[in-house]
Amino acid sequence: ALIFKNLKTIASLSDLSAELYERPTLASMLGFVPGDKPIPVERFSSYLKNTSNSLLQKVRISLVKKLIELEVIKGDYLSVDSCPILANVKENNLKTSVRYRYLKDRPPKNDKDCRIGVFPTFTSGKAKVEFFWGYRNHIVNDAQSELPLAEVTLAANVRGTSVIIPQLESLKDALSLNPCAVIADSEYDSANILKYILDTLGARPRISRNPRRGASLNTDLNSSGIPVCIAGFEMLSRGIFLDRKQNRKRHKFVCPVKGSKKFAKDHPYCPWLHPKFVEGSGCYRYLRVDSDIRSSIDYGSESFKRDFNKRSSSERVFSRLLSILMQKPSVIGLAATANLCTISHITVLAVAYFSSFVKEPDKIRFVKSFLPNF
Repeated sequence: ALIFKNLKTIASLSDLSAELYERPTLASMLGFVPGDKPIPVERFSSYLKNTSNSLLQKVRISLVKKLIELEVIKGDYLSVDSCPILANVKENNLKTSVRYRYLKDRPPKNDKDCRIGVFPTFTSGKAKVEFFWGYRNHIVNDAQSELPLAEVTLAANVRGTSVIIPQLESLKDALSLNPCAVIADSEYDSANILKYILDTLGARPRISRNPRRGASLNTDLNSSGIPVCIAGFEMLSRGIFLDRKQNRKRHKFVCPVKGSKKFAKDHPYCPWLHPKFVEGSGCYRYLRVDSDIRSSIDYGSESFKRDFNKRSSSERVFSRLLSILMQKPSVIGLAATANLCTISHITVLAVAYFSSFVKEPDKIRFVKSFLPNF
């Protein structure tokens, strides 16, 4: 019944109950006993809330395996992405008056599981970041067939970098895939992720470089490799240390005026009056001194660009999932929302499997037009 709800893009569980009440033959085909009253909405919501997500995941994985057997899914190119799932709370409705709308320490009263997150919007070509209360659906999809292989729904404040390796590990164990490349945007630019893709999967990491990482782009170095500050002074070394949080060695350089009394005698002030000089201990720079795994990746090559262009497949996957209202759940709570998202993925995979089974492979992605208008 919930798959039918997705295929017919029925907005809420109450609308689904009304639809089945008006179509007793359909309700009987779906396993319900038609009566003189609509099916209680609580029957659907209780199922979504109390059913273990692992049970639905087994159904989803079995469909993926069937599609691999039919050679619909090749698994040569894997694309990683996530999308926001807005919780069904009044805080997400900007037309309502809420005193503390986006305070992370004050989650909505009717959905204590949701967390605050952000997503970009584009208006007149300008990017804008908006906040929301809810969850995120993290996926790994086959870039060629544009079908999802793995999915998990978590609170909106969980970063994708903490999810991608477990998802790829589960695909390796459950589906025995040997991808040529793993594609993702700069959010996933992490040394641990790159190393896992290269060493464990033996694939090409096609993850765009995050400009925030590494040395600052406006850092000038002299012939000896020592940073030169904006005022033209060679910065003073403060030694090499191990950054345990990111598991890498860094060389710290500080402002020579603040760090050396001898230098300060000849140059007592920063010529640029840098704000950090006036208010604190001066500017500083960190240079990474151990080997960076990114140096082995062919950023900018034709091969990298060709592979990375396949990342748009994730956007089309989410477009189909959102067309069956996955992004607007009519339930509350992480358990119910996660199950609703998994059923949306099962719907997409079921349509692909049926289309392949009846020898119409060109319709494996026809989710909205799968059911006739009746």
